[in-house]
Amino acid sequence: MRTHQRTPKIALPPGAPLRDRLLAARGADPAETDEIAMMLPPVSMKDIEAAAARIEAVIGAGGHIVVVADYDADGATACAIAVRGLRMFGASVSFVVPNRFTDGYGLSPSLVDRALAQNPALIVTVDNGIAAIAGVDAANARGVPVVVTDHHLAGDELPKAAAIVNPNQPGCTFPSKNLAGCGVMFYVLITLRKRYRERGDARGAVPLNTLFDILALGTVADVVQLDRNNRLLVTAGLARMHRGMACPGIRHLFRLSGRALEAAGAIDLGFYIGPRINAAGRMDDASVGIRCLITDDEAEAAELAEALDQTNTLRKAVQADIQEEAEELAEGIAATDDFSIVVANPDWHEGVIGIVAGRLKERFRRPAIVFAAGEEGLLKGSCRSIPALHMRDAIDAVDRRLPGCIEKFGGHAMAAGLTIKAAMFDQFRQAFEDQVRASLKPADLEEVIEHDGPLSAEDLTVENADWIRRGVWGQGFPAPSFLMRAKVRSTRILKDKHTKFALNIDGRPVDAILFNQVIENAEDLTVHAKLEINEWNGRRSVQLMLERVIRD
Repeated sequence: MRTHQRTPKIALPPGAPLRDRLLAARGADPAETDEIAMMLPPVSMKDIEAAAARIEAVIGAGGHIVVVADYDADGATACAIAVRGLRMFGASVSFVVPNRFTDGYGLSPSLVDRALAQNPALIVTVDNGIAAIAGVDAANARGVPVVVTDHHLAGDELPKAAAIVNPNQPGCTFPSKNLAGCGVMFYVLITLRKRYRERGDARGAVPLNTLFDILALGTVADVVQLDRNNRLLVTAGLARMHRGMACPGIRHLFRLSGRALEAAGAIDLGFYIGPRINAAGRMDDASVGIRCLITDDEAEAAELAEALDQTNTLRKAVQADIQEEAEELAEGIAATDDFSIVVANPDWHEGVIGIVAGRLKERFRRPAIVFAAGEEGLLKGSCRSIPALHMRDAIDAVDRRLPGCIEKFGGHAMAAGLTIKAAMFDQFRQAFEDQVRASLKPADLEEVIEHDGPLSAEDLTVENADWIRRGVWGQGFPAPSFLMRAKVRSTRILKDKHTKFALNIDGRPVDAILFNQVIENAEDLTVHAKLEINEWNGRRSVQLMLERVIRD
């Protein structure tokens, strides 16, 4: 285990406040404004004008638009943004979403048939479509054009769509390649509004800012890099939540998860609200999450949010069983000093293997792939990676090294999905291990505790803890944590498995809690901790949430 302190990438004056130090250590200028007006303009996004023009023409002719979604939280939020936004412009619009278990991912020919049953003049994909060669061809053959909005990496061939809006497609010069699918669709709506505005049409003033809460949820839940542009989008969404202006579905999901909407931060979206939206697509019907985000009816939103909450409870139970089995297999693999973890069981629930892969990656600090049964003779896998390995590129390399094994694949640097022939599982596992071993060094697998240095007595304020709680933290912009010496004043064991500390940090008393570990008779410790707020009987005070304790 190594430790690494984040240091300012931007010059700061001596004695700079904690907020400025944390931002500068992540490459953000503390002096920069976080106003939404600073977001990147859409003008450089390839094909975005063509997409907006095509949508505008269909709206003008009174045609119907079918939005084809994906079954994860990004796909659900992107679909909700598309449906809500297009309706603001007067569009007739509906949506279809694939079933993870029967349809598979994206705009397949069978999903085109379902979309065409609604008699559309145009199909618009959200968070999918860049790899839908056969699906777009099927729609074109029936005389229905397709506008693709996506953010996934493109393959060697692009679909023959009427327009493709994707910052990661070849030839797109949009400065940020990190937009989530919901962000791409939001940019299309911005461009559509501009077209109406330039003509003096009243639709040039539709309030697209009302979509920021849904946009923030999808951006955080999809774990895209939180570059400056994405942070601006998420900040705008959190601001709406703090003002109590979130859509009914999000408000009810906050209520059911026991989180305070008025103090919402990105961590709430990523760990409490996003998983409830994701649970619908993982376990059953993703349309429940989409409808929860689309409706303005309070009673319907409450009912749908309750259904999502119950589905998420089921998801956690199923996941726990599979995770236990997967960890037993992974322990055997890790004991061989392999650089990767690849496990499979045809009986595992396909809907949770992505989460399990993420947990294996975190525990063993290795790229992980978890497979469940797919169609006859196939295995469907979900992949999670560590920062040193680009997962999609690694799978692409295996595909070239082991032709005929991988049926299809796609994804990002940190996450991907694929389908392989079950009979070639052992060959795939070895080929993937060889590829990972060739790409990584042993040091890449070593646990590194990244931290922001020690907290001073002056840093231990409710104001600092509250600012961190409400902050935009996530992929590429990690939540603050601190490593420092602490003097133990007293300890108390809670429920025989947690430790409550009274500490002195830099001479100041502060409470701290360590979950799932009992420590007694300690005097001096090094603690790795997060700065949080303890709320009890209306009183707010600073406390440390201990990630780990290092005894002298």
